[in-house]
Amino acid sequence: MTEFINSIHNKPLRAIAEKVVQDIPVSEADALYMLTTNDILELGLISHYLRIRLHKNIGFYGVNMNLNYTNICELRCPLCAFSRDEKDEDAYLLSHDETEAKVKEAVSFGIDEVHIVGGLHPQLKIEYFEEMLRRIKQIKPDIFIVGFTAVEYDYFAKINNIPLEEVFRRLMDAGVGALPGGGAEIFSHKVRKVIAPKKISGKRWLEVMRTAHSLGLKTNATLLHNHIEDTEDIVDHLSKIRSLQDETRGFKSFVPLTYHDANTDIRAKRASTTGYGDIRLYAASRIFLHNVPHLKALWMYVGEKMAQTLLRFGVDDIGATYHYEKVVHSAGAPTPDYGSESHLRRLIEHAQLKPVRTTANYDLLAGCAA
Repeated sequence: MTEFINSIHNKPLRAIAEKVVQDIPVSEADALYMLTTNDILELGLISHYLRIRLHKNIGFYGVNMNLNYTNICELRCPLCAFSRDEKDEDAYLLSHDETEAKVKEAVSFGIDEVHIVGGLHPQLKIEYFEEMLRRIKQIKPDIFIVGFTAVEYDYFAKINNIPLEEVFRRLMDAGVGALPGGGAEIFSHKVRKVIAPKKISGKRWLEVMRTAHSLGLKTNATLLHNHIEDTEDIVDHLSKIRSLQDETRGFKSFVPLTYHDANTDIRAKRASTTGYGDIRLYAASRIFLHNVPHLKALWMYVGEKMAQTLLRFGVDDIGATYHYEKVVHSAGAPTPDYGSESHLRRLIEHAQLKPVRTTANYDLLAGCAA
C-alpha cells in the first residue's frame, strides 16, 4: 500500500489515493479536481488500483442483441435522433412476429441476452410488452432480458393507470431480469429542460430506480455527457447516483455515454470527446463511485481503441456485440452496428487482461472464460 501511495506525486491525487486505500469515499471537491486535472497518468494509477482490487485482471464482455421495438415517441427530445412521430415515413413499430423473427435470428448467432428499449408509444399497453417478453423466453428460456428504461416504466404506469410496482412485477413475471440505465441523461434541471424538456425529471428517474431496487431488480446507471453540461453538473450527477446506491445497493454498473449530435437539435460541445476528457471521466467515476461494482465503457459509443485504453483506467466491461443497435447510430456513431465476440475478446486480451463472457447480471457463463 505504501509503495502505491508513494507512486503518486501529485499532492491532491495522493490525498485521494490515501482515501481509496482506507476505503474512505472521496468528496465532491475531489471529484471536481479529478475531472479537471491534467495529470491523467497518476489519476489512472488510482483508478486502475481500484479496478484490480474489484475485478483482478478480468475484462468483461457480452454477446447480445438490441431490440428497439419502436421509434415512435411522444417526447421527441431535442437530444434524440432516433425518435419519430407516428405519421413520419420512417416511423415503425415491430409486431410480435417481427420481434420473434429478430430474436430467433440473433439466437442463431449465439446470443445470451436481449437489451430492450424503445419510444413512448401511446397505443402500446402493458399486454404488448408482456407478450413480447413471453415470446422471447419461449425462443430461449435461459436468455437474460435487460428490459426498458426508468422513463418507459414511468410511462407504462401512467398510460395503464396502474401503480409502478405492479408494472415492475408484471414485467418481471414475463421475463425481465434487469434494467438498463437509459433516460438518466444528466440530472441538472437547467440542462435537462433544454435537452429533454418532456422527459421525467432526474428526481423521478431516481425514484423509479429506487422502486426497482426495492423489488430486487438490479439496474445500470448512466450519464450522458459532451452536450451542454458543465463539470459541476457531472459531479452532481455522480453524487446522486452514489447516494442512492448507499441506500439500495441496486446499481450493478455505471455507464457514461458520449453524446453524438448528428440528426439532433442539440449541438455537442465538440465534434468528439477528447482522449483526456474520456480518461478523466471514467477514472474519476471509478474512484468516486466506490460503491458501484462495475464501470462500463461501451465500445460502440467511445470507439474500440478508447474502450481498450479505458480498461487500464478503471473500466472492467467494454459492453457487448449489440446486434441491431439503432439509437446511437441514428445520432451518427461511426462504429459498426454490431461487434463479433472474437473481436471483443482480442480488444481485452491486447489490454493484457483476461476476457470473460457474461450477461448484465454478471453471472459468468460456464466455459466462456479465457
